[in-house]
Amino acid sequence: MASWRRWVAAAIFVATAAEPAAAQDTVKIGLVLPMTGAFTSTGRQIAAGARLYVQENGTAVAGKAIELILRDDAGIADNTRRIAQELLVNDKIQILAGFGLTPLALAAAPLATQTKVPMVVMGAATSFVTERSPYIVRTSFAQAQPVVIIADWVARNGVKRAATMVSDFAPGYDSETYFKERFTKAGGEIAESIRVPLQNPDYAPFLQRVRDIAPDGLFAFVPAGQTGGFFRQFIERGLDKSGVRLFGAGDLTDDEFLNQMGDPVLGIVTAYFYSAAHPSPKNKAYVEAFKKANRGLRPNFFSVGGYDGMQLIYAALRKTNGAVDADAMLDAMKGAAWESPRGPIAIDAETRDIIQDIYIRKVERRDGELYNIELETFPAVKDPVKAAKKN
Repeated sequence: MASWRRWVAAAIFVATAAEPAAAQDTVKIGLVLPMTGAFTSTGRQIAAGARLYVQENGTAVAGKAIELILRDDAGIADNTRRIAQELLVNDKIQILAGFGLTPLALAAAPLATQTKVPMVVMGAATSFVTERSPYIVRTSFAQAQPVVIIADWVARNGVKRAATMVSDFAPGYDSETYFKERFTKAGGEIAESIRVPLQNPDYAPFLQRVRDIAPDGLFAFVPAGQTGGFFRQFIERGLDKSGVRLFGAGDLTDDEFLNQMGDPVLGIVTAYFYSAAHPSPKNKAYVEAFKKANRGLRPNFFSVGGYDGMQLIYAALRKTNGAVDADAMLDAMKGAAWESPRGPIAIDAETRDIIQDIYIRKVERRDGELYNIELETFPAVKDPVKAAKKN
């Protein structure tokens, strides 16, 4: 009986959500993000990037008004599912967007499929996210993109024996797997692989294990917003003076929090797709406008996921002359390419995932502030997880 009721409820939801929006001259975009809770910084940055794009490019495109409806899921997947359903049924939104973490994107993916609504993922980074619905397109990043670059780089630059420490959820698994694979292929040795709880982590005992192992280097994946606690305990355990080289993907030296980390992070090398110090005229203008619109807040990598997500939606609407038919929108998005504040990017026509440059960066002090200064560029990097499946 319970399963029958669930089937009926699902059928009613799909039928209701498929009804045409009341205001055909308005395109409603439901932006679902963690604006409170442990991952507030993620939601804040994505929302600010999305709003800045609309501010700079107007609230109308292809003859349609754009209405951005922001909802807070507090980083809880059950909230995400409920909010996405409410947006589809009650608000009659035609595009889903946002999704700061992998579990949140996965919670909404079946709804995008059932209702045939485009879903633009601006945050969640696990490789398989785009495979959970044919209507998902990603403008943020795939976690393994920077990981393979940093693994190759440290293997060429004196690290022979490394430990890994990652948060215990899907992007952490991608990070651990692809670092180990590339580092060992280059001749390196993995001393130990450590996983840390995602919620309310205490890094101290895990960092003590690293100190006891005494590897040449530590590859760490720490979600944005948790880096402060990680670095504080890294220093308390004396690892900053132990000779263990710390490196990772760019979330480790998140631009939003970099100045708060202080001198201990000077010299840390990471690989990532965006730095507030990216030396292009477009990025310099972006950083200035972002700070002006957000009381001096420095944009980080999540912000460009929101900014470029709106760019992709606007470009698709121009191609469809304002029509929001999901298949037409997806066709318009596949293969799209443009100059982002992060550099040149494109949407892979086969995987609906982002292709982008990855940069080796080093934390340096410039004009009294800490920045991730780019040293090397690796152009047009695809998600290596999907590339491996294809091969």
